[in-house]
Amino acid sequence: MKKLLSLLLLLLAIASFSQDISGPWHGQLVLPGGKLRLSINLTKIDNGYTATMDSPDQNAIGIPVKMVLFEENILAFAIPDASIDYRGTFDGQGFKGTFAQNGHQLPLDLGREEIKVQKAKRPQEPAKPYPYYEEEVTFTNPKDGITLAGTLTLPKQGGANYPAVVLITGSGAQDRNEEIFGHKPFLVLADYLTRNGIAVLRYDDRGTAASKGQFVGATTQNLATDTQAAFEYLKTRKEINTKKIGLIGHSEGGTIAAMVASYQPESVAFIVMLAGAAIPGDELMVLQNYLMGKADGMPEEELTKLGAINRKVYTIIKEPVSKEEMKTKLRNVFLTDLKPLFVSKGIPEAEVSQYIDLQIGELTSAWYVQFIKSQPGQYLEKVKCPILALNGTNDVQVAAKANLDAVKRAGEKSGNKKVITKEMPGLNHLFQTSTTGSLSEYGQIEETFAPAALTEILNWIKVQVK
Repeated sequence: MKKLLSLLLLLLAIASFSQDISGPWHGQLVLPGGKLRLSINLTKIDNGYTATMDSPDQNAIGIPVKMVLFEENILAFAIPDASIDYRGTFDGQGFKGTFAQNGHQLPLDLGREEIKVQKAKRPQEPAKPYPYYEEEVTFTNPKDGITLAGTLTLPKQGGANYPAVVLITGSGAQDRNEEIFGHKPFLVLADYLTRNGIAVLRYDDRGTAASKGQFVGATTQNLATDTQAAFEYLKTRKEINTKKIGLIGHSEGGTIAAMVASYQPESVAFIVMLAGAAIPGDELMVLQNYLMGKADGMPEEELTKLGAINRKVYTIIKEPVSKEEMKTKLRNVFLTDLKPLFVSKGIPEAEVSQYIDLQIGELTSAWYVQFIKSQPGQYLEKVKCPILALNGTNDVQVAAKANLDAVKRAGEKSGNKKVITKEMPGLNHLFQTSTTGSLSEYGQIEETFAPAALTEILNWIKVQVK
């Protein structure tokens, strides 16, 4: 009987191992600020599987998956450049597993049925038909040989001499609407400005939605060349007043706006920095980690310990060493300072080790190293055109006072007397009216873009383009 049972189990195991799991699998992450759908598309090859991943709520389709393994009913895949990995157990119908990114682990079950979501209330999102002209456009970044796709809105088809702006998204792969947790802040902003006489070009980041190229591995300097290409494209449009083209950037996009304006001081008419980073990258991250932790209720003692660890980490990243030496030094810091803290909280050592590996992968990526070393003030000091810098007082990602003060100092140093900085009471990083500013509020708030901020932007631009 034992031999028969063993043979039966072996046959069942062989059947499960040989099962073809190719095709799409769908799941949904439950995040503090809302839900995010993910799909993994598996393709069978001679020696296993290849895959791509979709994030439909972010309009990110066909993200390359570099490592896929299916053995003993375990599916594992990874996207190292994005610090993503997944491990799930196949039960005959689907996978029950864990999705990890940047050390944060969340349950993610995958099944064959596509997940439909109920559309959240977003009362500011405009509905067609719009009272203005809208055109789908493409343009080329000649430096990197990338074709980018976007939407151009004009107050009226066939009109002429319109002032215009290019919208620049924040960090991470973003579509032209900068969609996040069901909100489309750039759609709302573009709609508002166009209804008030200003042409707007917004575009998908490289490698995102309809834009070509690859986002993974791109640095802020690479992304700035995309913005330059968008700016140059607007100059070719007969409807646009080429002397009145400005840049509006959100978060990292605000830094990019300053970069591009410093490259072309005689061409860019004005820039608007919406929660734009203006202090050095390492200082920004120390403040961000502290404010986010505090908003989520982390004890002050732990915030202090993590702050000290982060400063050690950023010091290493800024050193002129090889990538391998950087990894070795970072691992020593994590093993010495971070591992005991996690183990004391009952987190298994295996999970801590996995977290450390993921963190090291992210921290040594080209984008992150460049970001930590960045000095946005160097670009701001070269900007000659008018600058409007806005930050919400509840912003836990880009601290309002520190960054606005840095913008002001840069203007004073360069002699640019057309610099306006303003704190917007109660607004968070997305310029929503908020309670705490915590990321967990983003998807719960129905407002997409505070009317007070929209009015502030419009009124200031009108003065610049008279």
